[in-house]
Amino acid sequence: MLERLSLLVGEDKIEKLHGTRVLVVGVGGVGGYAVEALARSGIGYLYLIDHDTVEESNINRQIVALKSTLGKYKVDVLKERIEDMGLGTRVDVSYEFLTQNNLDNYLENIDYVVDACDTLKTKFSLIESCLARNIPFISCMGTGNKLDPSQLEITELEKTSYDPLAKKLRKMVKDAKLKGKIMVVSSKEAKQVQNEKVIPSNSFVPATAGMLCASYIVRKEIED
Repeated sequence: MLERLSLLVGEDKIEKLHGTRVLVVGVGGVGGYAVEALARSGIGYLYLIDHDTVEESNINRQIVALKSTLGKYKVDVLKERIEDMGLGTRVDVSYEFLTQNNLDNYLENIDYVVDACDTLKTKFSLIESCLARNIPFISCMGTGNKLDPSQLEITELEKTSYDPLAKKLRKMVKDAKLKGKIMVVSSKEAKQVQNEKVIPSNSFVPATAGMLCASYIVRKEIED
């Protein structure tokens, strides 16, 4: 069922992808689409972590969100969806809120990490642990209040601009004196709405960010 991808990358790379184990933290607007793309790329094992259930406010931007899935755990919706693809991807899920105290439990035997969570402290802890363990990762910065998906890019954290979340994270990394390359997906677009009480969002910027996260991992795996 992955013949078209095999024509692009070669059968040997498909086998390599099928042996790859990826942890995805946060499966909302960004993470859900990252999971979708990773599964359809033949990734053999996905560990999905998210404690949230589907809400009506998610319907405008999250692949897990439908009227029929309201109230269900997002990771359960994605697990069922991936298994229905029939591509042989094994999926484990956790409803636990990831913190510095428990994240090491999830990093054993993991080849790559996608950080698509919303919590700054969790992002920092993930980055710190991945650097310490030499686990390749991609961390998504802010996608809310953005309108132009073409301004998203895969870059190093220190090279980001117009991204408030990345700015805070850069300071945390600097204060902690972390060493190592920190790859992120970030938008160069200035925010659209000033002084918002609720962060505005759309369907295409978070989805594109998730696809970029997936492409980073797939390309890195087949190129190594």
